[in-house]
Amino acid sequence: MAIEAIPAGDFVLAHNWPAVVRSDASRRLIAMVGRVAATSAAVLIEGETGSGKELVARAIHQFSLRKHKPWIDVNCSALPEHLLESELFGYEKGAFSGADTSKPGMFELADNGTLFLDEIGELDPKIQAKLLRVLDGAPYYRLGGTRKISVDVRIVAATNRNLEAAVRQGSFRKDLFYRLGQIQLRVPPLRERPEDIAGIAEKVLEEYRPGARFDQEALKALCGYNWPGNVRELKNAVMALATLGDCGAQIGLTDLPEQITRAESKPSNEEDANVPLGDLDSMERVMIEQSLQACEGDQDQAADRLGISRRTLIRKLKLYRLEESCRSASLGTLGNQQQRYFRAALDRIVTLRSSNGYEAKARSVNVSLSGIGLQDVAEPFRCGGLVDLWFPLEEGMTSIEAKGKMTWADAQGHMGIRFVSMSTDTQRRLKSWLEARRQEEGWAHSE
Repeated sequence: MAIEAIPAGDFVLAHNWPAVVRSDASRRLIAMVGRVAATSAAVLIEGETGSGKELVARAIHQFSLRKHKPWIDVNCSALPEHLLESELFGYEKGAFSGADTSKPGMFELADNGTLFLDEIGELDPKIQAKLLRVLDGAPYYRLGGTRKISVDVRIVAATNRNLEAAVRQGSFRKDLFYRLGQIQLRVPPLRERPEDIAGIAEKVLEEYRPGARFDQEALKALCGYNWPGNVRELKNAVMALATLGDCGAQIGLTDLPEQITRAESKPSNEEDANVPLGDLDSMERVMIEQSLQACEGDQDQAADRLGISRRTLIRKLKLYRLEESCRSASLGTLGNQQQRYFRAALDRIVTLRSSNGYEAKARSVNVSLSGIGLQDVAEPFRCGGLVDLWFPLEEGMTSIEAKGKMTWADAQGHMGIRFVSMSTDTQRRLKSWLEARRQEEGWAHSE
């Protein structure tokens, strides 16, 4: 069963969820979603409130092999502890007062599909322990039940909190964090992808006032605003403008809310004079970003400007993941196992020589530290036993030389080879090349 390819531009998810993909950051994130969707690994999606974490989660499900199976979502912060446990794991009749009938839990409903746990950082410690056991594949009981239940569920979780900080503070289990974050994705805030702002605004405007358009000044102002509430705030602002605003078919700068036009007209050296309203964390993050920009990255000057010590600023940078390495475009994090099996696309001529004397040329499809995928192999089933192979990673580079073993093949000339041995220097060169490809895609390492 083939996995459907994710479109390169804007697309619509199930239930008419529009996805606007205009910025480079969004395009790279969607490319990552394509990689992630093809696996069964648990995914942790991090990002500010309203930045689009649920849309990313739905895309992972829709473009996976589970797309025709259930999608179940639950907001972990919306339910108190006693209700959340019964919602997740279900209950039997008579388990507690008011349990007049048995009810399956979210895990059962999502069997063979995807369970999306939104606001996972708000989970009570008792639920965290039980959730960890289920994620490790252990059967569980419904509340009041005597029959063990086993399920096959892919977990996608999302949070607007820094769970690494929560782990250090002891409010979130370390083992659960690593189990949920086999692969981590970061959804950039809207201010880091201004090209998406115009696209989202135009789509919402067309939905609520067909035929209306923003002029260039209005679009410039929208793209220049910080949007501390991210996509949710932008959609609400445009919806209010379209349904309640007294404006014509062309919306100009004067039609926009004052907080947006005030930010647009403010001199650059006064950017931090008024911080856009939003939740406290977003406001603080915006102030830190603005101060760093105004001081051209000088942390001492930025700390003085903010009236805090440099040590406090560094702590805040880590809390909001504003270190230079994160700001430089790390949109995802791979666990140790995913790093080893990370496959980079590679289109090169590969020379094969099997132990039985068969020699052939083929084309590579992709390569990892563990092996290589090939196509156009003339007689793939003659490559039994150990195979010597040579291939360049780049034109003009010294070829990678390795011994491998065929792990699969088909009659159409496709074949997979697992590396059995290569020299230390060769392995180092391959690892370095793969690391560069990972960084180009925006992946970082999890320690």
